[in-house]
Amino acid sequence: QVQLVESGGGLVQSGGSLRLSCGASGSGFRFIFLSWFRQVSGKEREFVARVYNSGEGLYADSVKGRFTISWDSAKETSSLQMNNLRPEDAGLYFCNIQVWENTDGVDRSNDYWGQGTQVTVDS
Repeated sequence: QVQLVESGGGLVQSGGSLRLSCGASGSGFRFIFLSWFRQVSGKEREFVARVYNSGEGLYADSVKGRFTISWDSAKETSSLQMNNLRPEDAGLYFCNIQVWENTDGVDRSNDYWGQGTQVTVDS
């Protein structure tokens, strides 16, 4: 089992910056990748960014050039640096981790979600 805790959300003016963090805890898991999603009430959860073990990042077109995702394997923490925020970036931000876990001698891929952290952008 892996537990994820997000932090860093808050209220920011349009054009401002926030840095979100997602800390993973648990034992016996091997990291595959971690993704950030966001959701606005009444809408589908939307992919924002993903980071792989290599450090390579993948971004939604809407955030390219403004957001930077990272993964610190020693701290088992992901950061999402969000710059030049826009009102449309507001929402509840979730992290999701994909890991390998060995159960009864068999490796299985599992994913886990955090509870979310709220980002509000004031225009």
